[in-house]
Amino acid sequence: MPNTKTQAYAAQSARTPLAPFGIERREPGARDVKIDILYCGVCHSDLHTARGEWGGVKFPCVPGHEIVGRVSALGSQVSRVKVGEYVGVGCMVDSCRTCPACREGLEQYCEGPHGFTGTYNGALRGDAANTYGGYSTAITVDEHFVLTMRHKLDRLAAAAPLLCAGITTWSPLRHWKVGPGSRVGVVGIGGLGHMGIKLAHGLGAHVVAFTTSPAKREDAIKLGADEVVVSRNANEMARQAGSLHFILNTVAAPQDLDLYVQLLRRDGTMTLVGAPPSPHAPPNVFNLILGRRSLAGSAIGGIPETQQMLDFCAENDITSDVEMIRMQEIEKAYERMLKSDVKYRFVIDMSSLKSAG
Repeated sequence: MPNTKTQAYAAQSARTPLAPFGIERREPGARDVKIDILYCGVCHSDLHTARGEWGGVKFPCVPGHEIVGRVSALGSQVSRVKVGEYVGVGCMVDSCRTCPACREGLEQYCEGPHGFTGTYNGALRGDAANTYGGYSTAITVDEHFVLTMRHKLDRLAAAAPLLCAGITTWSPLRHWKVGPGSRVGVVGIGGLGHMGIKLAHGLGAHVVAFTTSPAKREDAIKLGADEVVVSRNANEMARQAGSLHFILNTVAAPQDLDLYVQLLRRDGTMTLVGAPPSPHAPPNVFNLILGRRSLAGSAIGGIPETQQMLDFCAENDITSDVEMIRMQEIEKAYERMLKSDVKYRFVIDMSSLKSAG
């Protein structure tokens, strides 16, 4: 199958900054969709991968898995989308599609021999070609992993982070049946946490936001929180003891999980979606046993629930709070992300890469 030369930004090693790099994209096969990328969100996973902080990185690496673009070409058997439509691509571009998880629409838990294929750094088996992500001008993806974007055109850029931050928080909220009558805690008000607040509020829950920073109280209320607790304030934490049905913990740093487990009601669950660089301290088992409480984890979401989330967000005009950047500003954006100096996600305007070329 012929390939097309495509402009991209790549890290050549863990020690080199991202820079212009030419990659090749396949022309659409029978079930493929070719997409001109308009916007790509910037995720902490991009930074960790590009800098080799997670094992198994294959360089050169082109990050980016919060992709929004316009369909430019189709394979002969594609039926779900049309040329000119606006679409999204999230964290996956393939899976076995035959295992029990895939058949249930839970491709993120693919039980095939290699699991799902990531949108970038996704083919590390033997001589398999590496996958390149959304820091590029175009991408070709099997239609199964292409999502329909129904947001208004002027909201598409801010919808890009929904493809990762949105679905990462939506999936556990839906799995644990958050809705009217639920008291939900959201720990951390960052890229993931701010989406958790918005989505839990949109689902009708009473939302309690937890932050280490008193300065974030006003922001949390604007995002949809009903209450804000400064987690370093023992009195404020004590007032929440045994009050929450569900906690969505988005913090990607080691922490004392017992501080939050104690806030759960009987049969409550705390789900972790943040991935710290080193393990949390083991929780006190009696905090779990004596309240029949659960500690769980959750990873992104399957294709059907990602489409459900996108449709819900479009209907309710929910997007991420974003700051637009040019592709050439990515290293500065990474440095600012490390300092939590963004409210709350960077999104790359990919026309900047096209114009640079």
